[in-house]
Amino acid sequence: MKQLVHQIVAVLMLWIGSAGLSWAQSNPPAPPSSAASAAGSAWPTCQGKFMNPITDICWSCVFPLKIGSATLISDNQEDNGSSGGSPLCSCTNNGLPTVGVKISFWEPARLVEVVRSPYCFPSLGGIKIDVGIFAPAHTHPANSGQSPTTFYQAHWYVNPMLFWLQVLVDDSCLEQGVFDLAYFTEVDPLWANTELAFILNPDAALFANVVAQAACAADCVAASVGFPLNTLFWCAGCQGSMYPLAGWVGAHVGGVESSTLLVQRMTNKMHREGLIWAASGSKGLCGYYVQPIMDKTNYKLQLIYPVRNTDKWFGKCCHPFGRTTSIFEAGKEFPYKGEDFAYQLFRKRDCCEASSLTSFATP
Repeated sequence: MKQLVHQIVAVLMLWIGSAGLSWAQSNPPAPPSSAASAAGSAWPTCQGKFMNPITDICWSCVFPLKIGSATLISDNQEDNGSSGGSPLCSCTNNGLPTVGVKISFWEPARLVEVVRSPYCFPSLGGIKIDVGIFAPAHTHPANSGQSPTTFYQAHWYVNPMLFWLQVLVDDSCLEQGVFDLAYFTEVDPLWANTELAFILNPDAALFANVVAQAACAADCVAASVGFPLNTLFWCAGCQGSMYPLAGWVGAHVGGVESSTLLVQRMTNKMHREGLIWAASGSKGLCGYYVQPIMDKTNYKLQLIYPVRNTDKWFGKCCHPFGRTTSIFEAGKEFPYKGEDFAYQLFRKRDCCEASSLTSFATP
């Protein structure tokens, strides 16, 4: 089933990519103005550093660790309540039922970069890997009379840290794999064009109105005191609208807020494309499953670059999607080396431990 889904996604992406390239060839970008060229030449070189898995990660974000509805370790961390009930569970393995113990935790599974310069990879030490395909760079109007619109590229890494560090639980409950660059938007024609992105989010047409966007205020409040509201799936909490699933931010206030929004959009985009699967709730006990409409409560994020956010605010240093960035963004953005961002994603994992199931290493 998983192989078939990946084959379908690959065919669709090849078709979309060819359509996007055809559109780009028939609609070439306008040449940059002299002011834009001067600004581009003044951009700093690519900066970054390799993540230290010991000191740069807020390991308390893995908690609470539960068996059934009983909490083993809490460390005053938030939980979305996807687990509970009896501690016993059962799955089918090779046609035979197996019995295990229901365990839940937050797995550090992905790393997301939001960068200004195309093909700049801060998490790989600040190197540039230009594959020779044109990609737009960061833009932000300098004129106060213009709309504060900005654009960033994004990179998606597979980062199953608990597996390659061999900690916490048995391998059957952990995504198995190695640190790997799985997706970068520079070669994705949908990321830089909101019209092409409509292919992934046609439902955006239903929420492009004042009433739907005003409802996002409720999502902001809910995310700031707990977890976001899945009923408002078109909202990204205090960061605004989840749509379009592209790199353009319509109301740029600061780099931390804009990058947090794009991390949510990128995660949602991966769900829409079937490139990351859900792993929580009763459906996730026996394996991963496709979830085209992302459950926003299944993720928490932590800023790890340019300044690691390991200082706890009310006992917490990672935050659910949609929570206001004003509680941690001070001092996290600065000129030259502090204008690109990297975030560690923690994904909720509910698992039937000792069921001897093979984990899906989805990208």
